[in-house]
Order: sequence, then structure tokens, then C-alpha cells
Amino acid sequence: MSHGGPAGSPIAWLKPMNFSSQDLAVFVGFFVIVVGLSVWKSRQGRGSSEDSSGFFLAGRGLTWPLIGISIVAANISTEQMVGMAGQAAGSTGLAVSCWQLLGSVFIVVISMTLLPKFLRAGIYTMPEYLEYRYNAAARGVMAALTVVIYAVVMLPAVLYSGGVTLRAITGMDLGKSVWLIGLIGAGYSAVGGLKAIAWADLVQGLALLAGGILIFFLGLREVGGWESFASANADKLHMVLPSDDPDLPWTGVAGGMWIVMIYYCGLNQFIVQRNLAAKSLKHGQLGMIFAGGLWLLVPFAMVMPGLMAQQLYGERLAQSTDAAFPTMVTQLVSPGLRGLIYAAIAGAVTSTLASLLNSASTIATMDVYRRMFHGSASQHYLVWLGRGLTLGFVVAGCAIAPMLDDPRFGGVFQYIQQFQGYIWPGVVAAFLMPFVLPRIPAAAGVTALIVGPAAYAAFQFTSRTEARPWGHELHFLIQVLLAFAVVAGVMVAMTLASPLARPKELPVRDDMRLETEPVVRIAGALVILGVIAFFIAFW
Repeated sequence: MSHGGPAGSPIAWLKPMNFSSQDLAVFVGFFVIVVGLSVWKSRQGRGSSEDSSGFFLAGRGLTWPLIGISIVAANISTEQMVGMAGQAAGSTGLAVSCWQLLGSVFIVVISMTLLPKFLRAGIYTMPEYLEYRYNAAARGVMAALTVVIYAVVMLPAVLYSGGVTLRAITGMDLGKSVWLIGLIGAGYSAVGGLKAIAWADLVQGLALLAGGILIFFLGLREVGGWESFASANADKLHMVLPSDDPDLPWTGVAGGMWIVMIYYCGLNQFIVQRNLAAKSLKHGQLGMIFAGGLWLLVPFAMVMPGLMAQQLYGERLAQSTDAAFPTMVTQLVSPGLRGLIYAAIAGAVTSTLASLLNSASTIATMDVYRRMFHGSASQHYLVWLGRGLTLGFVVAGCAIAPMLDDPRFGGVFQYIQQFQGYIWPGVVAAFLMPFVLPRIPAAAGVTALIVGPAAYAAFQFTSRTEARPWGHELHFLIQVLLAFAVVAGVMVAMTLASPLARPKELPVRDDMRLETEPVVRIAGALVILGVIAFFIAFW
């Protein structure tokens, strides 16, 4: 999950891999099928392409299989496949799976708590919800923050990590690789909107997971079976690490990871947009739970292959463990099939990219342009504005992305880290505190969005470095927790000082049933039991 936590560094140093003519044919054929299917399916349904709900929310008609697989495809990009396998091969081992497995738990919980409230309100975006809870200023601030983070941080980071991987596979120039990925992702996103993205994700998400599982079994055979693998990696097959571990201590996981998970699974527009487009509450909930169930495969499809790579090809990984997953592909997979795995890796990038582009254009169109400048804009105009913004965002991202190859940025993961932690505490507090304090004043929304980054910055700039030997050594997840506590404290004080006369009433979408059906509860319980079983097995 693109959580902003430490997950290795880019693989820019890799030499071009063996890319045969068979691989190239499969690679190109894969994307022809993906783009063709996505555009064709998005055009089905007369007039849907000219309606803002159809373009930005797929006509609110997505079913649970599409939602689930699309969430997985959007979530897992190159930094996940390469970074998680690399960190597993390094010092963190299997514990890096905590990000995905706790995500499985929280996405189930959110499907039964926050999602019904969002669907009942009939919102397009997460900033829109803040206007109903607080005021237009809160919506505007969150919209601006989200668009800037997506356009300046997330889009360039995804494009760069994908470009680096494509450069490693084919030897293509980094700039050309970035523009190729950008044009593919922007192409079907601009033409077909969220519906096109969901159908492309169906193919790319399945190929991604299938490729990872294939690598797992090929690697398991190469190391001599499970017993040999478990024996050689006994010290790394643990989900819980000591409190003094620099990468992922159990104190950080227990203390602050829940804040990250609530934001990522429940409030992050580029993930949540699929849930807002659900055909019904049942489809939205089952889609989220299905995604949580598929995330249970990540330790096997991406993390354990990293451990196997270290066991099999340790000398080749001496320069950087981020070569772990690509090395497994080149060493164990035959030509042709190898091209399919390469395509799946590149497809993971285009899925995440297309989702980010669609979400950024949705917020810029609905929360900024329509809300602040042109409330009477026609549906046709809003769709074409969304398309134009999609292309504008990808051009900006492609222009910034190659700059991340400069060593002074410290790698794409550090680049993301420097910004994501500033968002989580304030946004999560802004959404959660009204449920605890129904009479919270309108001014508390903007206050949370401003105090959150300021509180996190205070911890960041007082941490121990060579220049600050007196600083603290708190793990960044503990810093997130403390920053959240500061924001929550300020919001409580504001409510005590100036409470609303009565709680705000949210809009109600009459056509949405809000009862959680038994099958949803059973499916969610099975996913959570699966996570518990995994933690017990690899404690």
C-alpha cells in the first residue's frame, strides 16, 4: 500500500533486463487488450460519457468484483512490488506485510462504518463531505491540499517509479519511459473516466496477482520447498518486530498505523472513489471486503518472493535489495510468460496513475471549479473539463518525474514520506471527530486541516539528526499518533468553548438502502479471521 512509510529505494541503478521479441509481443498485446476493453466497456450505455456522474463515478453502477479488483490494482504499483519485496529481502522481512494485512482489517471495518454514511450523502468527493460537516472553507482547503499532493507528489512518484522499472526492463530512456506510461494511463482515463479505469483494472489487477503467485511457486520450487525456505529465513518470518526496530517497531504499528489505514482505506479519494461509485451499499461493502481478501495474497505474491531472492541470489542484491523482485522474474520465468509479468508490473503503474488522474480531475472539477467558480456549468462541460484536467495533470507529472532521479531527493519513497505524514493526522481528525462530538463548530474543520500539518512538522523538525543531536528518536508512526492527539485536543477545546446549537444534518440519498446484509458481515469476518490466522502463524 502506498502508505508513505519506509519501503526501500528506487531501482534506478539496474541494468536493462533481457527483453526478447516474444516478451515484447506479449507486452504490447497485453496493453492493446487492456486499453481496447476499457474504452469499449466505458462507451456502453448511451450518453453515459457525457454525464459527470458517468465520467467521474461510472454512473454509480460499479459491482463488487470490479470495485474489489480495481482497489487492489490502484493500490499496488511499482513501489509496492519492488519496494515490499526489497524491504523483505533487507532487514524488515515478512513484517512489511503489516501494511497490507492491517489494511485488510481496516477496509472491512470502514465498509461497515464510514461507507454507509458517505453513500447516504451521495457525495462525489471526500472534500464535499467536509462541507456538509463543517463549511465551504473546509471543503476548499482539503480540495486544494489533495490536488496539490496528487499533482506534485503522488503522480510524479508513480510515474518515476514506473519509468525506472520500464528503463530496467527495456533499456529505454527514463524520460521516454515516463511519457509512455503517462500517455497510456491518461489515454483511457480521459476517454472513458472511472468506468474505463475499473475495467482496465480488472485485467491488470488479476494479471498482477497471478504473476506474483506464479513467482512465489517458482521460487518455492527453486529453494527446495517450504521447509527449506522457512528454515533458511526463520529469523525473517515474523510479523511483530521489537520496539527498537528502526523500520517497523510493534509500537509504531500499534500506535499510529491505524490513522494511516483509516485515511488510506476510507478517506483517500483515489481509493474511495470506487466505493462512492458502487451500485448499492451491498456492492460497495462487498467490493471493499473483496479487496481486503485479495490483500491477504500480498505476503505470498510480493513479500516472500523478496526473501526467496535473498536466499537464491544474495550476491546480486548486494548493491540494493530492490532488485529482488525483478531478479526473480528474469531468473525464473521463461520468455513470453516473462513478457506478461513485465506487462503486469507496468499495468500496476498505469492503474495507479489512471486512478490518481481521475481522482485529481474529479476534485479539481467538482470541488474547485463547479463549487467555487461555475455552479451552473453543464454536465457536458464538466466532463470535458475533467478530460482536459486529466491531460494537464499528466503533463505536469511527466515533467516533474525525471527530476526525482536526482540523488538529492533521496529516492521516491523519501520524496513521498516528506509529504504524506503531513496529511494523515489532520484529515483523519476532521472526519472522525464529528462522530464523537456531534456539535463540533464549523471552524474546527479548517483548524484541523491546518493544525495537523503544523503538529507533524513540529515533530519532524525536532527529530534527532547530525545537526540536532538533542532531538527525539520517535518512529514516524508515533509522530503521526501524537500529531493526531494534538489536533483532536484542539477540536475538543473548540467544541467546549463554542458548540453548535444542534448537530448538522447531512444530505440523504433516498434511493440508497443502508442496511448491512448478513452476507457482508460474514465475508468481513472471514477476512479478519484470515489476518488473525496469518499473524498467529508468523508471530
